[in-house]
Amino acid sequence: MSVRKDVDRAVLFVAAGLTLLFVLWGVLATDSLVRVSNAALAYVIEAFGWFFILSAAAIVVLAAALAVSRYGRVRLGEDTDRPEFRTVSWVAMMFSAGMGIGLMFFGAAEPLSHFEDPPLGQAAPESPQAAKLAIQYSYFHWAIHPWSMYAVVGLSIAYFTFRKGAPNLVSSTFRPLIGERVEGGSGKAIDILAIFATLFGSATSLGLGALQINGGLNALFGVPGSIPLAIGVIASLTVAFVISAVTGVHRGIQWLSNTNMVLAVLLLLFLFVVGPTVFILNTFTESIGAYLTRLVSMSFQTAAFGGAKWLSTWTLFYWAWWISWTPFVGAFIARISKGRTIRQFVVGVILVPSLVSFVWFAILGGTALHLQQSGRADLAAAAASGPEYVLFAMLRVFPLFGVTAVLVTLLVALFFVSGADAASVVLGTLSSRGTLRPATTVVIMWGVLTGAVAAVLLLAGGETALDALQTVLILAAAPFLLVVLGMCVSLVIELRREPRSASARPKEDR
Repeated sequence: MSVRKDVDRAVLFVAAGLTLLFVLWGVLATDSLVRVSNAALAYVIEAFGWFFILSAAAIVVLAAALAVSRYGRVRLGEDTDRPEFRTVSWVAMMFSAGMGIGLMFFGAAEPLSHFEDPPLGQAAPESPQAAKLAIQYSYFHWAIHPWSMYAVVGLSIAYFTFRKGAPNLVSSTFRPLIGERVEGGSGKAIDILAIFATLFGSATSLGLGALQINGGLNALFGVPGSIPLAIGVIASLTVAFVISAVTGVHRGIQWLSNTNMVLAVLLLLFLFVVGPTVFILNTFTESIGAYLTRLVSMSFQTAAFGGAKWLSTWTLFYWAWWISWTPFVGAFIARISKGRTIRQFVVGVILVPSLVSFVWFAILGGTALHLQQSGRADLAAAAASGPEYVLFAMLRVFPLFGVTAVLVTLLVALFFVSGADAASVVLGTLSSRGTLRPATTVVIMWGVLTGAVAAVLLLAGGETALDALQTVLILAAAPFLLVVLGMCVSLVIELRREPRSASARPKEDR
């Protein structure tokens, strides 16, 4: 493979080489990978679980503080710049970024799981209080906290790229902390950590997508779910992604993203109309109130008095997942936000996707809980076979099951292809000195490696594939959490150097 001048060979070859070694480890010594990763996870959870919890809460506080402070008026660009996209288009693109395989996989399965096994033992299983907690904690995992992480990382990248003229790299945001070393080994190490976080976060999403497509094939055609089938799905869709990357169908990927958004909205509207509409509306209203009322206490729960397994399975897994996705989602949001003020950025990035999550879980999760409580369906039995079967078992209760099951399977497949393409471009950018148009060969290489890592994790997990995905993701995200916190400190340091005149009230944007 010829290497373009804009490729950072040190970053590319070290990151790709270590990833390849991980893949070989998983293929040639699967039992060893499982044993080592499980032992490492136990240590990280026991020793540093509190650090994940405290860091996530601190990031939420920082995001809110930046929005209301005088720095909220600072432009992401020159003072004369104005947003490239109108607010409606900007919101629509964020909505598209906020949707993904995770919402499809966990939309019905997570609330049902919390209903059967209430968070931190705070209620009796299958009780009304357990149902209330189920939606409340789903909101907690998918709303303000994750999008605050994305907002802070995206804001840091946008600020240093558009206002300070730095390369579009995670390492560029560290100049206030380490100075010229961002161009040396320290900066390369930061970008390598960002690559690993993005790669394992994306691999987790691809693994979940493959499992859910498994569930769709089982529901539609009776094909037994299996790890070899899931790996075959990953291989097939990775080929589809490679074809799209080779042909350079960027408009096609944009069309896929827009199609995903439309199909997801149709799914929500269908369930809202044919499902328990009044119950959904009541669930939406009451759960938002409960979520906002208990937001502070939930944000600092560390399972000090029991519930460590639940915490690691859910909250810590999610915090690690969101942290691993911050380079990818943050970079995407940054690229479409030039010219906006910090206040507009933070408020828009956090509130709009959070509202989407509220609606999503109220409809899918509320419907699942209603069916389970009323006895119209035994979704818990479906969940016993795997979370990927819950949504299809729920759809079977309603009319047009064949149509909706195909719709869900198609949605997940489209998310897989478009998500792999976008994530691979970010990986290519991180390993190509920040160029927004990395070489096609580099993008393809990262796409193939991401698919290979996803396949290895499923292979290592076997019948407990989800556990393997969660385990390695938390381990990969742990060191990058330090990078995210460093970005926060660096951003605050640089903002304090802003002249007060830069914080003058801007003219009204479009």
